[in-house]
Amino acid sequence: MTEQAGQTVPDIRDDRAAGKLLAYVDGEAAGVIVYFALEGTPAALVAVHTVVEQGHEGKGIGGSLVKEFYAMAAREGVPVVPLCPYAAKWASRHPDEAPEAPAELVERAKKELALHSELH
Repeated sequence: MTEQAGQTVPDIRDDRAAGKLLAYVDGEAAGVIVYFALEGTPAALVAVHTVVEQGHEGKGIGGSLVKEFYAMAAREGVPVVPLCPYAAKWASRHPDEAPEAPAELVERAKKELALHSELH
């Protein structure tokens, strides 16, 4: 963990098998994005929930997670569908880092999420 402009920069790790992008501060879980990979053409990464643990709020953890989630998708060459309200708000504030997903992809992601009650 480091500090940058008053914000905590967490250690972020992807656990694709569990569908979680995890943030750690000093070895302690500080936040998570719950997500799933949408298969098909085009494929996408779908952000479902962003949670920052109590005691870590207001330190930029959520923003760091969403920024890394978009960077991860870009490295994989797939778009992000931000069904999570926090991720969607972050994306609207950072259009240069968070390209908007096509509407039909968003609809497909919503239908797929409806089939996964464990993610709600």
